[in-house]
Amino acid sequence: MKKFLLLLAIAFVATATAQEQKKSVAITEGPYLQAVGESEFTVVWKTDQDAVSWVEIAPDDGTHFYNRERPKFYQTRYGRKVVGNLHTVRVSGLEPGTTYRYRIISAAALKGEKDRVRFTEQRGSDVYRRQPYVVTTLNPAKESVSFAIVNDIHGKTAELETLLADAAERKYDFVCFNGDMTSRNNTQEEVFKFYLSSASKLFAKETPLVYVRGNHETRGTYAVSLPELFPSSTGQPYYTFRQGPVCFVVLDCGEDKPDSDMEYSGLAHYDPYRAEQAEWLRSVVASEEFRSAPLKIAFCHIPPEAKGWHGAAEILRLFVPILNEGGLDLMLSGHIHKYRLTEAGDNGCQFPVLCNPNVCRLDATATANGVDIKIFDTQANLLHSYQLKK
Repeated sequence: MKKFLLLLAIAFVATATAQEQKKSVAITEGPYLQAVGESEFTVVWKTDQDAVSWVEIAPDDGTHFYNRERPKFYQTRYGRKVVGNLHTVRVSGLEPGTTYRYRIISAAALKGEKDRVRFTEQRGSDVYRRQPYVVTTLNPAKESVSFAIVNDIHGKTAELETLLADAAERKYDFVCFNGDMTSRNNTQEEVFKFYLSSASKLFAKETPLVYVRGNHETRGTYAVSLPELFPSSTGQPYYTFRQGPVCFVVLDCGEDKPDSDMEYSGLAHYDPYRAEQAEWLRSVVASEEFRSAPLKIAFCHIPPEAKGWHGAAEILRLFVPILNEGGLDLMLSGHIHKYRLTEAGDNGCQFPVLCNPNVCRLDATATANGVDIKIFDTQANLLHSYQLKK
């Protein structure tokens, strides 16, 4: 009898242990960097179940990550740690132009009675056998800035990975996804499958990903929730940041056809949205961040065009006069699936507008004296070159 009870107890413990192991959290997507600024950065990742998560940081000073207790930054909302499977953790209080090491940690939160939880074993990025991830805050004193742009990929994941295969080695300051990375956004899983998983794998753990919403990102059942994957400094899909001599303005183009078009099923409301954005843009061009920058570059997926579709005409009507007055130097767009350069003075724009072709990579290096641009296809062939001199 005693032997039977002992075996029963062992079986119970083994079963409980197996169940507990199943409940251990696993990181399924990410991490990737968002909203990197002069004194902050945000890390986003996903887990296979609800968890409380945090980021630990350490200076890049040669000490082992385990040398001492490292500061912890949690995802919180209204004073409470967030329990969920999408983790967006903002790290703040940093120094400009400084490299930090970081790791991510998650602990599954098993819900009990009366809102009580029990945490499982912590899981996160390995700093024992591997080097921690690194991130460098933005620096307005930097003499130059280099970046890459891809756009209009439309779910061609293999081509995207070819274009950005060596992005980490190239040491860009950031990589910009300038719209229409997919054709429709029906689920969060699709967004990761088509491009976010690739971004994290190839560069975005350590190189910031700058997200620009295209007109196709406005479509699908997940479209209204899509910005939750791309936190910004403004809490909107439009925002600014300063790196080196350049103030970058990220604009949200909205849709390309009139709001009443049958394709939108009565859900589009982009005309008022663009008008609200224009008011924000007025404050941007009046800001010290913008006015003091030697060079000013805007990202906007749809290029302005008087005789084009409705979205392009509205961008020209609402955004361009403000940007003309503010002294914008260059707009970088996509959307038309081919290379096009509209010189300054044409089409009502007092700045050039360059459209990067679809499924191509634009490499740019900018200083206070101008911008050097080269555009490559998936075979690494140089297709176009362009220089803007101040």
